[in-house]
Amino acid sequence: MTKYAVSVPVTVICLVVLVFGVGCDSNAKTGAVAGGAVGAGAGAIIGHQSGKTGQGALIGGAIGAGTGLLLGNAQDKKKHETATTAKSEKQDAANIVTVNITNSNGSFTPVKLTKQGENNYVGPKGEVYDHLPTEAELKPVYGF
Repeated sequence: MTKYAVSVPVTVICLVVLVFGVGCDSNAKTGAVAGGAVGAGAGAIIGHQSGKTGQGALIGGAIGAGTGLLLGNAQDKKKHETATTAKSEKQDAANIVTVNITNSNGSFTPVKLTKQGENNYVGPKGEVYDHLPTEAELKPVYGF
């Protein structure tokens, strides 16, 4: 056996990592696989120096996989929170109607009404309309 020969456990670990690493659908899984592979390699190299290549690969792989899993999971959570916020904002925007009020000087005052339920609209001051109010209905409250 040469000085740089790879032991059977290291080969098995690398094959397992490659087989289970294909098709990862989350950052947590990808992180665990990548961390495990890097950790196994680093552990094998470090373990080889003390004559325990297999043990080093196992320990390094476990530490690397755990670290990769934790980091990937944090990325997955952030991605989910961002997507949820964007979806909520999009739904909120779909429920807002703007009516422009023509003022006495020719300028416009935009009045944003939030649709609630089938026919109700809530104005910026909290007033509730049972229909989409017209410019004439909103002008006494928001026009000048």
